[in-house]
Amino acid sequence: MTNLEKYNNAFINALQVEESELAGLEYQAVSGWDSVGHMQLVAELEDAFDIMMDTDDIIDLSSYEKGKEILKKYEVEV
Repeated sequence: MTNLEKYNNAFINALQVEESELAGLEYQAVSGWDSVGHMQLVAELEDAFDIMMDTDDIIDLSSYEKGKEILKKYEVEV
């Protein structure tokens, strides 16, 4: 499984969205991405890439695209 597939699956599983909804997806744009969904997403990403995100990065995770930028800090190319 590629990093992009892992990344997409984290969003799909945590937020209960379809892959077609991922591009342009932003925090609170779908009902699943509330505060609880946000923490589920963080947990999914941490598990998928075996990382531990900093608090600032968790707060900054505001969109699908922003998540890709954040993962680069952890040497994960998506």
